[in-house]
Amino acid sequence: MADSLLRAAVIGSGFGRLAAAIRLQSAGVATTIYEARDLPGGRAYVYQDGGYTFDAGPTVITAPHCLEELFELSGRKLSDYVELMPVTPFYRLHWLADGDQFDYDGDGDAMLRQIRARSEDDARGYQRFRDYAEKVFDAGYTKLASTPFLRFWDMVKVAPQLGKLRADRSVYGTVARYVKDEHVRQALSFHSLLVGGNPFETSSIYTLIHHLERTWGVWFAKGGTGALVRGLVKLFTELGGTIELSTPVDGIRVEDGPQVRHHVTARGATRAYDLVVSNADVHSTYAKLYGEEPRARPMTKKLERADWSMSLFVLYFGTDQSYADKIAHHTVVFGKRYKELLAEIFHGDRVPDDMSLYLHAPHVTDPSLAPPGHGAFYVLSPVPHLGHADVDWNALAPRYADRVLETLEPLLPNLRQHVTTRRWVTPFTFRDELASYHGAAFSVAP
Repeated sequence: MADSLLRAAVIGSGFGRLAAAIRLQSAGVATTIYEARDLPGGRAYVYQDGGYTFDAGPTVITAPHCLEELFELSGRKLSDYVELMPVTPFYRLHWLADGDQFDYDGDGDAMLRQIRARSEDDARGYQRFRDYAEKVFDAGYTKLASTPFLRFWDMVKVAPQLGKLRADRSVYGTVARYVKDEHVRQALSFHSLLVGGNPFETSSIYTLIHHLERTWGVWFAKGGTGALVRGLVKLFTELGGTIELSTPVDGIRVEDGPQVRHHVTARGATRAYDLVVSNADVHSTYAKLYGEEPRARPMTKKLERADWSMSLFVLYFGTDQSYADKIAHHTVVFGKRYKELLAEIFHGDRVPDDMSLYLHAPHVTDPSLAPPGHGAFYVLSPVPHLGHADVDWNALAPRYADRVLETLEPLLPNLRQHVTTRRWVTPFTFRDELASYHGAAFSVAP
């Protein structure tokens, strides 16, 4: 147990909160994690169903050294707790309109060959785009990732660097300056969707993801993302940290004075801490956890005026055949529309009739996640958040799940006949179980 007068409370046990808790405990701060759900992991929850293992949320690891650093703080090794497996290709991209496919990978030569087969001009443009993405990475990640922007002038100081890189342009707008083929444009611009941003609106700073993945690869934890959660929890508790499951925090009261104290109330008991780390939904943190604090109200109102990310419909399903010869670990399925569909997802007042999908098939890399010869999938469909589209998802979900499976059948033949189990998460889940404002899946839009 940490031998310290300082005590910290960490609200939630997702990856960000586990990382913060490990850092605090490693620094000698006695740390307690409060988790509302019955298992750790936050959005990285795990569902077990009939021999299938379904990771509920995050599935892509792109910077393993960030995880390794958490273990190195206490002289340990990540590899002693969890095995990371490389994923190749990073993503397979499939266009429903014409059946076109593209393997997006860290192998720049392989990418170049695929693009050159479409257009020699675009191949040269892609090489220039790679150079640009590297410059953005150096400015936006290497130099600024650990820089806190707490005041307006903090941003003004770096404005010349970002201005030179035209951070005012969108991801798609920037990509379009380098390549002309529409499928290649989509292949190089979809990444901002993985963090809740519309490629036509999100800053070109997010093109750094291309260089980040090329530099460090894409990885998956053997046994599923839940295995990584368990490894982090094991490290935290070995360091003397405490985690309390099924313990939602009801509120936090701040006591001012020579030594500020945060009084955290959960399950009828109140404890005092020197500091609190909340990586819960930012609106929920101010409006609910600190809702009685007058200082929290201006931030709550400011957040309610902000642009929020889209929500998600996520369908988890098992099949009695693996389909491993037909798909990659990660598949992005583009519908017949791109810009118009994204506009409806981010700003529309109804759920679009068509869809683009992200399909996760972890058994392609780790067959242990499904019964022998079977497949364990989840498929994610971006949809408008509840502040834009007031939809009764309890009524719509079964029909929408059928539409998702039907949309996947060009890739997974006769899919609906082979589904053995299924469950789903809707914007209601994000709102009610994860306390996300408007049911937004990625908080405030990037």
